[in-house]
Amino acid sequence: MDGRRGSVLVLTNLSDVTTDIVLRVLAARRVPVVRLDPGTDLHTGASLSATYGTGVQRGVLRTPSRDLDLARVRSVWVRRPSPYEGPPGLEERDRRFAAEQDLWGVGGVLASLPGAYYVNRPWNNRAAEHKPAQLAAAQRFGFPVPDTLITNVADRAREFVARQSNGTVYKPVWNTPYRVAGRPHSVWVREVREREITDAVAVCPHLFQARVDKAFDVRVTAVGHRVSGVRIDSPDLDWRRRQDLMRCEPVAVPDAVRTSVHSYLTHFRLVYGAFDFAVTQDGAWYFLECNPNGQWAWQPPGITDAVAHALADQLEKGSDT
Repeated sequence: MDGRRGSVLVLTNLSDVTTDIVLRVLAARRVPVVRLDPGTDLHTGASLSATYGTGVQRGVLRTPSRDLDLARVRSVWVRRPSPYEGPPGLEERDRRFAAEQDLWGVGGVLASLPGAYYVNRPWNNRAAEHKPAQLAAAQRFGFPVPDTLITNVADRAREFVARQSNGTVYKPVWNTPYRVAGRPHSVWVREVREREITDAVAVCPHLFQARVDKAFDVRVTAVGHRVSGVRIDSPDLDWRRRQDLMRCEPVAVPDAVRTSVHSYLTHFRLVYGAFDFAVTQDGAWYFLECNPNGQWAWQPPGITDAVAHALADQLEKGSDT
């Protein structure tokens, strides 16, 4: 049994190379780490048991290399675990049932370990992923927010688009996996014109937003009280589309933005958040969104290293923070 106080449990998929950067920092500090992809590992040799009773909560996670006392987990980093899809080889209905039991059973146990510190708790991530909630919180904490309409009424959408003097963009309210002719397809942020809007809007909610006349984009990465900013210059409206064409460099984050970022994280009970802003020529930082589990290792080496060490600090300190 690995009884050393301070074990860090990292939940992520096997190919997540971003995690490796932080794990190297923790290894150099001799912090014990257990890496698990619960959606797949619990069907390929790992096991989990948890016991609950009056005044008692304990459990054991067994992997091929060790046993981990769940009551002694110092911190949990919820990075990029695979979806719960159930064990292969079952009929579709049985596999779907097993996948749901995995999500609510295994996922529930790992999300509520006694005394563990989370970066971030899964349900806090989920609450913070809703774009309407993001926009409402951004307004509350002082960020400028582009005029935005979420609707499934085509006439309302056309009226909104017609009123925007600088144009309108469309973005999905959630990045749902999408396939065209059997191949994965990304739905990027793009400009939309009034004549393009059809009655098909009624199928589901659509998000339309006033286009910001931006000079550049900024990604602000926040870990606890540490905040770093990267200026992004791209020929595309959505810089994620062709990242090989974008240029990045560190940028100072204004004090007012820092204050709003910390208030936003506190509101959603997040330790980590990746904020996207559109910055205008006159220096206004318009809030676009915050991904509570956004990627960060693509940034300039100095910032990538700083984020890795900030995350390692949080995980190492655990519940004492």
